[in-house]
Amino acid sequence: MRPQRVETSVSPVPFGAPAQSLSDEEVVRRVLAGEPALYEVIMRRHVQRLFRTLRATIADDREAEDATRETYVKAFASLREFDGRGRFSTWLLRIAIQEALERGRQAAHPPTLARDHANGTIAMPGMLERAIEGLPATLRTVYVLRDVDGLATDETADCLGISHVNVRVRLHRARTQLKAHADPQVVTDVRQLHPFPEDRCDRVVAGVMSRIKNRAEA
Repeated sequence: MRPQRVETSVSPVPFGAPAQSLSDEEVVRRVLAGEPALYEVIMRRHVQRLFRTLRATIADDREAEDATRETYVKAFASLREFDGRGRFSTWLLRIAIQEALERGRQAAHPPTLARDHANGTIAMPGMLERAIEGLPATLRTVYVLRDVDGLATDETADCLGISHVNVRVRLHRARTQLKAHADPQVVTDVRQLHPFPEDRCDRVVAGVMSRIKNRAEA
């Protein structure tokens, strides 16, 4: 895949209301028109969801963070392929899921997504992570997209390349298994799963923007 040609100057973007109020599609249009620094808006907007989706199939926090960076780099290189007919967030998640699958194929014990697609302390987040990680990978990914990240059934189906019926069946099975094996309070607090603090986000953004700049200057 040929990398995007962009301006070599990648300057910080002011994160006031004007930048944050842009739609994803408008950000993409302006990045392609020669404002690569605006890509940071998209990265910060979607990083939590992207990381949680990747972490649902990648068992290691650091590797999931690296996969998040790689997803953003690949998405930037392919921005012209986004046709605007669907949600940008769905398009981005598809790239993330493909990244997870590629890493799984290279690992000794790949995740069971296949064509089906698919440091906490003793406090609540750690208990929640253990409960969700006990689910089969195909159920875990659907559960994270639907109940943790709040995607609609149609968007989840689109991301994973499965039918709406399969999404509903897997979600029902995931919820049933969690209720049977986890404290009800843990299941209620799903939004605490795999937090992505600001310093971590800063690290991902800096790494991606550096690689974008290096590619442009190559």
